[in-house]
Amino acid sequence: MGDPALVDPATVRRTAAEGWLWGFSLLENYRTMYPQAIDEADPRHVGGFGVFRHYPQPFTAANTDVVTPNNDTPYSWAWLDLRAEPWVIEVPAVDRYYVLPVHELDTPYVGFVGARTTGQEAGRYLVTGPGHRDVPADGFDGVLRADTDLLGILGRTYLAGPEDVPELERIQARYRLLPLSGHLGTEPPPAAPEPVWPVWREEIRDSPEFFVLLDFLLGFFPPRPAGSAFPAELDLRRRLAELGIGSGDFEPATLTAELRESIAQGIADGRAELERAAARTTGSDGLFGTRAELGEDFLTRAVGAHMGLYGLPSAEAWYGGWAADSEGNRPPDASERDYVLHFPPDRLPPARFFWSATMYGLPDRLLVDNPLERYSIGDRTPGLVYDPDGGLTLHVRHKRPADAEHSANWLPAPDGPFTVVIRVYGPDQAVLDGSWTIPPLTPRAPEVAGA
Repeated sequence: MGDPALVDPATVRRTAAEGWLWGFSLLENYRTMYPQAIDEADPRHVGGFGVFRHYPQPFTAANTDVVTPNNDTPYSWAWLDLRAEPWVIEVPAVDRYYVLPVHELDTPYVGFVGARTTGQEAGRYLVTGPGHRDVPADGFDGVLRADTDLLGILGRTYLAGPEDVPELERIQARYRLLPLSGHLGTEPPPAAPEPVWPVWREEIRDSPEFFVLLDFLLGFFPPRPAGSAFPAELDLRRRLAELGIGSGDFEPATLTAELRESIAQGIADGRAELERAAARTTGSDGLFGTRAELGEDFLTRAVGAHMGLYGLPSAEAWYGGWAADSEGNRPPDASERDYVLHFPPDRLPPARFFWSATMYGLPDRLLVDNPLERYSIGDRTPGLVYDPDGGLTLHVRHKRPADAEHSANWLPAPDGPFTVVIRVYGPDQAVLDGSWTIPPLTPRAPEVAGA
């Protein structure tokens, strides 16, 4: 088996726990990629690799592709397989907020094309994988060099309202993906062999089969050379390799019953550590970013994948939320009480682009069905009523308020536990340095519902 120390069940248990936390984001990414890029029978299928599927309509409670979905900026999904050759992203001139963030197989971002980072002019951007690091970037407006062969894009483009959908569709239709050979008009290289893609099953995450799928995915994530900036990852991959994980043919049945039990215990340890970390996390600071920004904090990356897969880094869009109300009720529960969020006039969210507050039911963290079909509220919400002093009071409750002004500022909640996520797009420095903070979520005695 290699290092005799790994025969020790306690050592295997520790390695399995660390490996589960490190690999969690890869499997969560595959959980989304499989129906979208691989399973053609799934209604979520985007058309395979190398194509965009656009959603010009804002998300509703019927959309379940990803947890904590964003209702402000309709999505443009795409997946890239970089094994055969690099790809090119083309964008038009865009007169509004947009971002095409490119994430790697383990979810760190390799780069961003969008209003904040590359501007609002038309451009072409080269995306290369680990097998094509030396491809020149001449003639491109930028280059994104990835460490994994499989990448995803979850683009966002601002939508002003239902009447704006045709214009949004026009913009989305001009986001293009081309293999480098197609862009250059040259003969394409031989296609990479088609893998036997494992079928995603929810129970994989908490069984030794987790490491079978991780073993498969590591085939698209070549190890970094010795002496790289990620020594802890290299060491963990070495220890996983001692168990056969990363070889491409890992089979738990070949291990002794004692070692299989140690792996199962390690998975439970990793799951418990993730749940503890998620329970004490209320904002997005540090959860999302590039590989250089995230470093080797595998637990934080796992928390990001667990709480808001494909969340944007704070400089792009800052996220905050309420795990408990101002009286310590955790989580807030709209079946027992109503709530108020009050922003004083000098404490409205400072955003370069815009801000919103979105409701999610717990534990699934999906949008909440409601009679208004209002899933978020913010500075772009039509008919919002500000306080006489310029402040803003939002009413967070399950039943519609009887008062008309309260109803205009109503964020519908489920008849049970919930969380609210506030997003600030293009946050001011006051948001990033913590001098601006979200107000308390204050309980109120339930009102009589309106009609």
